[in-house]
Amino acid sequence: MVSGRSLEVLHAIVSDFVASNEPVGSKAIVDRHHFGVSAATIRNDMALLEEEDLIVAPHTSSGRVPTDKGYRLYVDTLARIRPLSAAQRAAIERFLGESADLDDVMARTVRLLAQLTNQVAVVQYPSLRRTVVRHVELVAVGEDRVLCVLILGTGVVEQQVARLPAAQVTEAWVHGLRERIAGAVVGNDVETAVTEIARLGDTVEDWAQPDETELVRSVLAVLNGQLRANRSERIAISGAANLSRPGEFAGSLPAVLEAIEEQVTLLRLFGELVQGERDVAASIGRENEPYGLGAASIIASSYETEGDSVSRLGVLGPLRMDYAGNIAAVRAVARYLNGALGEG
Repeated sequence: MVSGRSLEVLHAIVSDFVASNEPVGSKAIVDRHHFGVSAATIRNDMALLEEEDLIVAPHTSSGRVPTDKGYRLYVDTLARIRPLSAAQRAAIERFLGESADLDDVMARTVRLLAQLTNQVAVVQYPSLRRTVVRHVELVAVGEDRVLCVLILGTGVVEQQVARLPAAQVTEAWVHGLRERIAGAVVGNDVETAVTEIARLGDTVEDWAQPDETELVRSVLAVLNGQLRANRSERIAISGAANLSRPGEFAGSLPAVLEAIEEQVTLLRLFGELVQGERDVAASIGRENEPYGLGAASIIASSYETEGDSVSRLGVLGPLRMDYAGNIAAVRAVARYLNGALGEG
């Protein structure tokens, strides 16, 4: 069991290696960290850490680097994560507060998180199954076209034109159809609205004129597609260029890129990682091998939106990362999204 000064030595090795990308020796630890003991004593601590498979010598030099297990213990024993400064938090609120809509919020969030951490940032779109449909609007934009506008409780606005077969669309007809559809879906969550749209389509012969049923179904099909698109799980990614730093992933970079491209893999990993009551979680190195990311580390958190829907966000990078700083950044951004998107 590693404790006391040996654990402090491990923390010193991790912080120095993250900063320099060079193996850390006992003399450097004595010079930089003021333990008040000799280099020989530090070497004894390092020998204990090596016996526990927490550090390893990459070459024949006296320097050591952390192992996956060492990083794990380091993260688990971070006594306190220093929060971002007031200026940094204000910058997050200002930058994300300028977002125009949900897509803009997601795009800005991943860009900001990538900049704060110098890693690949991943943000899962809110699951909108329980989000309320606030408004439906139909607008005639031609003799055979109707603009379908769908507005959800989170601020999502979907617009798509329904092309109608050889129709003479009138404003009165569009208004009547809009009233019927809005009465069925507005105020319901997305999941219920999908069911209601299907019900309207199944019973269209009961309430529409025979020569209008095909036109109505065309409009309903567009609205159904808009609603279903907002039930799907999507993620936004930024900072992939950070993977190009030399030496971080070596021969494993193709596997990392493939995992990023396979968004389902990332969603499953983040979903399994962020569970329970921890606000931020980390998964390191070999812990990620089932996902093809054995050379990577992930720091993840979650945020809630309207209807208590939980989505994930975080960063992916090499084992040698600033865990304390990245945990603080992920936590701060998650808390902002909780406040901004969880207001309902």
